[in-house]
This record gives sequence, structure tokens and C-alpha cells, in this order.
Amino acid sequence: MTEKAFQDYYPDNVAHCYGCGNLNAHGHRIKTYWEKDETVTRFRPEPFHTAIPGYVYGGLIASLIDCHGTGTAAAAMYRAEGRAMDSEPPFRFVTASLQVDYLKPTPLGGELEIRGRVKEIKGRKVIVEAVVYAEGVATARGEIVAVRMPETFLGE
Repeated sequence: MTEKAFQDYYPDNVAHCYGCGNLNAHGHRIKTYWEKDETVTRFRPEPFHTAIPGYVYGGLIASLIDCHGTGTAAAAMYRAEGRAMDSEPPFRFVTASLQVDYLKPTPLGGELEIRGRVKEIKGRKVIVEAVVYAEGVATARGEIVAVRMPETFLGE
């Protein structure tokens, strides 16, 4: 894929997140892209992401929904303002609320697909709905309330 992922636009001072930071060698390093009006992340859990044999740990699923949601929030804000993702000032978001519903056990061994939709943009807040799919079956659903990161977080 030649298109840059949302996370590829994160400057180094905010690229350390365990879920989406490309500077975190031990993290998930997820990559999220637009597909029309939805956002998509694909992630293949490793055997160490086990909850019980054969199934993915729920905390991993929550972290994927979380980081997918904050990346989607940033991309949605740029899109709403008709701006390129590398334009200034940067939009970076943190999680104010995360609600995850586990619909069924998520099997380990295949690729997971996380699909998101923007539910609302209001001021500094973006609400994103996300669904995790394993082999085309919805296994978890989440809602992320993301707020624009305070400039004091950006530091130097």
C-alpha cells in the first residue's frame, strides 16, 4: 500500500504509544486508513496475545479499538476541516472514554480487522464507533470518546 497511514503523520514527540506509536519497538504499531467513510486497521495477534488457548486476550482488543479510535478522530478532524494530515496545527487525540462490548470470543491465529465510523464531531471531541472482526465475524464493538490533546502534552 502506498498511501500513508494516519499514524505515519504522528510527529516523533507523540509516536511512542504502545498501540499506535511507530517509535515503540514493543508496541502494536497499528496502521489505520480511510476506506470511503470508514476507517480500517488490520492486525495479526501473536501467540503471546492469548487469553485462553485459541483466543485473543480482551485487553489487546480494547487497545486496538482505543488506538484505532484516536487515529480515526485525528483523521476525521482533518477531513472535516478539508486539511491535509501533515498541515499545521496538528490534530492529535487522547481517549476520554472507552466502552468495549465483547460479542463473542475472538479466535487467535488470523488477521483481525477493526472498522470505525465517526459518530460525532463537536468542538475538541470526536466520538468513534469501532467493530472488531475475525474472519468476517464481529467479535467486539467499542465506542471511543476522543478529545484533542492539550498542547502541554506535546512538550519538546
